[in-house]
Formats: sequence, structure tokens, C-alpha cells
Amino acid sequence: EIMAVSTWFWGILILISTLFVGVGTWMCITNQGYRFTLDEFLLTTSPYMWASVGISIAIAISVVGAAWGIFLTGSSILGGGVMAPRIKTKNLISIIFCEAVAIYGIILAIVFSNSFKLYEKHPDPLQYSGSIPSDDLTTGYSMFAGGVTTGLCNLVCGICVGIVGSGAALADAQNASLFVKILVVEIFGSAIGLFGIIIAIIQTQGRSFGKTN
Repeated sequence: EIMAVSTWFWGILILISTLFVGVGTWMCITNQGYRFTLDEFLLTTSPYMWASVGISIAIAISVVGAAWGIFLTGSSILGGGVMAPRIKTKNLISIIFCEAVAIYGIILAIVFSNSFKLYEKHPDPLQYSGSIPSDDLTTGYSMFAGGVTTGLCNLVCGICVGIVGSGAALADAQNASLFVKILVVEIFGSAIGLFGIIIAIIQTQGRSFGKTN
């Protein structure tokens, strides 16, 4: 399994690198090398795109984390439930904790979506020389960073809760008194996702499209 994930990672990395080098070479050959700059890309890309990608990353990776955790926990509950059927009901709380990880991503998406407003495309040239106001660019970058932060935190949170929930199910099947003790660890692991949302909200605090000073 680890080898398969590593193969996918390197394959995607090679594909992105090839596309990057190919586009750069084509632009240099066609005398458009001056456009192959990072600042040109950052200053002309719509901040709505950055914010939308951030929201998509937050939801998508959170769902992956939740699914991964449910996979780990559910398989152990089903396996342990064969020999100890009593564990199947109370260990469903581990599934709920995993599902909450995906809800964290949805909550952040709703919070970010409320900041989408129209902004002035061409501000006063005496105040700013670019075509997109700097405040709106910063808002887009902040939402993108907040989405990435939430998505990665929820991915790790889902895996953590899944592994601990799996251990809780197997331990409960062996000794019922161990369930509550391991459940405390699982609750602390589930809090990692909340930390991600809190950090994302701090990153985007006071940011909104179309905001006038």
C-alpha cells in the first residue's frame, strides 16, 4: 500500500514538472518568455479562483481523511465483531468521530462562501497600478491558505481517529474495560480537526471581497 502511494506521488510530481518545463520552453520559443514569471501569474489570476480552490481543497481532503478513518475503524469493528458482537454498537462512536472530520471541511466552506462579493476590477490608477485591488488579492490568497490548512489538518485528524478507533475496537473485543480509556485518546485526536478550522479562521480574519476601507 505504501509503495502504491509513493508511486502515485512521484507520478504526479513528474507530470507537473513536465508540464511546467514544457510550457516554459514553449513560451521562450515563441518570444513570450517575459510572461513566464511568478509575479505575472499571481497578480493577474482572479482571487475568486484562489478562494474557490481553497474551499475545494478543504472539502475534498477533509472527505478523504474521513473516508480513510472510517475504512480503518470500520474494518476493525467488523473483524472484532465476529468474535465479540457486543462491540459493534458502542464502537460506532468512532465512525461518528471520523465523519465529523468531513463536516469540519463543510463548515469552513460555508464560512468562506459568505465572503464572496463583487469587487471593483479596475481600481483608481492613482492609488494602485494593478488591475485587481491588493486587498482582494490578499483575500483570495488567505482563503487558499486557509483551505489548505484545514484540508491537511483534517486529513491527519481522520487518519489519527481511524487508527485509534481501530485499536479501541480490537481492545474492547479483548477487554471491555479498555474502551473508555482509549476513547479519551480518540477525543483528543478528533480535536486536531478543530485546530485546523480555528487556524484557518485566524488566517482569514477580517478578509472579504469588495471590502472598502
